[in-house]
Amino acid sequence: LQLSEFGGGSVQAAGSLRLSCVGSGYTYSRNAVGWFRQAPGKEREGVSYIYTGAGRTYYADSVKGRFTISQAADKTTVSLQMNSLKPDDTAMYYCAARDGWLPSGFTSLGLQAYQYNYWGQGTQVTVSS
Repeated sequence: LQLSEFGGGSVQAAGSLRLSCVGSGYTYSRNAVGWFRQAPGKEREGVSYIYTGAGRTYYADSVKGRFTISQAADKTTVSLQMNSLKPDDTAMYYCAARDGWLPSGFTSLGLQAYQYNYWGQGTQVTVSS
């Protein structure tokens, strides 16, 4: 499974961006798909994840109420709508996926990178003040 992210860019604070994650020739039917980010000099941070096919979503506290993860109706794309962006949201954003749902269950452990088998190359998001 090859993942590709789209939609990064530069925006001013309070603006919005929408990121998309597409699996090459793949349909997300029963997967955990997550979004992570990594700023220079910082560890990779889990932002959100979704149980595809079930529609359950989970968010890090830092983005709750501002970001929304969703799955397209054709099940080929998982998107991250990012509103009210802040300079602290500046980072490289990665999507990640695993076959099946999380063995740890639907918990905050889904925001840990080790849970995922497949990773995209990342897309840069820059938020200026």
